[in-house]
Amino acid sequence: MIETNDFRVGTVFEMDGKLLTIVNVEHIKLARAGAVIKAKLRNIRDGSIFEQSFRSGDKYKVARIESSEAQYLYNDGNLYHFMDAETYEQVPLNREMVEDALPFLKEGGSVRLRRYEDSVIGVELPITLELLVAETETGVKGDTVSGVTKPARLETGATLQVPLFVNTGDLIRVDTRSGTYMERA
Repeated sequence: MIETNDFRVGTVFEMDGKLLTIVNVEHIKLARAGAVIKAKLRNIRDGSIFEQSFRSGDKYKVARIESSEAQYLYNDGNLYHFMDAETYEQVPLNREMVEDALPFLKEGGSVRLRRYEDSVIGVELPITLELLVAETETGVKGDTVSGVTKPARLETGATLQVPLFVNTGDLIRVDTRSGTYMERA
C-alpha cells in the first residue's frame, strides 16, 4: 500500500480497478483542513490522462511492475517493435504505450519493457542517452552571456535547447526524464 503523501512522478498504483501512473503531483497545504494532493494521472491501459484530488493519508495498492532489457527495432505506422533481450521475442506496442519515449527512441537503442501481470504496458528509457546533433545554428563568437542557448534537432527528431558551443555533428548527453541537455559526450 502507498499513501498519497508518498506519491512521486512515475509511481504506478491501482485505483478503482484501473492501473494508473503519476504524471505530475502537487502537495497543497490548506490552513485549517489537512493537506490535499492534486495529481495528474495516466491510465496505463488506454493512455487517457486526467486530474484527481486526494486527501492526505489515503492509501492505494501499489502495482508490482517488472521490467526486462529490450532493443528497439523499428516502427511500421502505429506499431513500434521491440525485441526482448532474454527471450528474443518481438513485442509490438502501439503509439500510446511508447509516447513518452518517442522523442529519444532510436533504432537499435536499449530500453526496458515494463510488464504488469504478464502483459507489456510500456517502455522505459535509460536516464541518460548519447545522441547526435543533426542540425543546429552555428554559435556566434563573442556571444557568451552565461546561460544562452539555441535550439538543436537531434538524430531522433527531438528538438531541445543546447549551449552555443554545440555544433551540428556533436555527440551530446541528454537527460531523458526532463528532455534537457546535460553535456557533450
